Parts: sequence; structure tokens; C-alpha cells
Amino acid sequence: MQFYRRNLPHMQRDYKPHFITFCTKFRQVLPDWARDVVLGCCLHDHERRYRLRVAVVMPDHVHIVLTPLIDESERTIISLPEIMKAIKGASSHAINRKDGKHFTVWQEESFDRVVRSPESLDAKIVYILENPVRGGLASDWREYKWIWRAPEENPFRPK
Repeated sequence: MQFYRRNLPHMQRDYKPHFITFCTKFRQVLPDWARDVVLGCCLHDHERRYRLRVAVVMPDHVHIVLTPLIDESERTIISLPEIMKAIKGASSHAINRKDGKHFTVWQEESFDRVVRSPESLDAKIVYILENPVRGGLASDWREYKWIWRAPEENPFRPK
């Protein structure tokens, strides 16, 4: 288990899924093409550096659930700060490159929480999938373009 602190406290538990939210700087709205870029960056290291379970890119924030994997060369669990730096950094660079500007895309910190039980994991997955519906962006989560879930993650499995 790792504990680290910036302005918010952060905890990472080995082999556990983590629910993470990160927001755009000043809650700027991302254009559609930028949401494509962000979702691609979230998916980029799936099954290499982390196991992504679900992701949604909203107009001004992102929710993901992932489990960090082992860096075989270092024989350590890949850290959340390293994962988040890769996702946010790559997406920020790609957005700025395509937009021809140089601005800060993301707030510096992310909100993260260790998911401790299978029931809590199911609840977080459903929360993320329903986010575009609650936000009035789709009538069903399956209609929302900037959402992804691992095929084996069934958000409606019977309890």
C-alpha cells in the first residue's frame, strides 16, 4: 500500500481497483474531437500498465476505474501518479498539438478512491455508465460516444 499527499490525500492499494476522477482546468468544456483524444489516451495502456474496467469522458471531467498492473522490469506495481501523468500528459499534449495552442487542459490533482468490495466495484461501474444519462447527454449510456467498458464488466449483474 502506498500513501501520498499533495493537496488531497491519496492511497494506492496493490491489486485493487481504483475509482479516479479528473477535471479540466477551470471546468473548461472539451470539444468532441478532444473527448475522442482523451478516451484514446485512457485506453492506450490498458492491459500494459493497468487493467481498465470502465471509462467515461464527460465534457469537463473523466471517470475511470482501473487496477494498476506490475512493471515486470522493476518488479513493482505501477503507481497511480505515474499512470495519471501518462494519461493526462499524453491527452494534454495531443489536444494542444491539434488545437495549435498551449494551455493547461487538466487540474493538477485527481480524486481517487480504492474500491474495496465487489459490490462497491459494481456500484462505481454503474455510476460511471449512468453519468452521461444523469448529465442529460444521452437517454441510455450505450448511446454515449465517449464511454468504454471491459466486455467482462457486467454493470447489471444480479446481486
